Amino acid sequence: QVQLVESGGGSGQAGGSLRLSCAVSGYTYSRYCLGWFRQAPGKAPEGVALISSDGTRMYADSVKGRFTISLDSAKNTLYLQMNTLKPEDTAMYYCAARATSLSCSFMRLSSTNYWGQGTQVAVSS
Repeated sequence: QVQLVESGGGSGQAGGSLRLSCAVSGYTYSRYCLGWFRQAPGKAPEGVALISSDGTRMYADSVKGRFTISLDSAKNTLYLQMNTLKPEDTAMYYCAARATSLSCSFMRLSSTNYWGQGTQVAVSS
């Protein structure tokens, strides 16, 4: 059974940095589509960043140049390095995983059954 466990959320100041981690276990598929979503209060969920086994990396326009997604395969851990934080980055962040033979996209990843429990990020101005 696939399990995803996020950590690393917390409070930060505008302009600062945080790194989120997502420990992945039970994932035995050779192909993967992994990523981060976030949901702020009163707003719809938003795809933030994704990475796939074919080398695709994708970012929301709102985080391009500030956030970096990476995967440590040896540790089975997905990361989201968040730099130059803004108050509008405040949200609950979730990691997601999907085994797919098709191209990885936020839409395809959002339909997965494999989600973490979420980690809260709060950025003050």
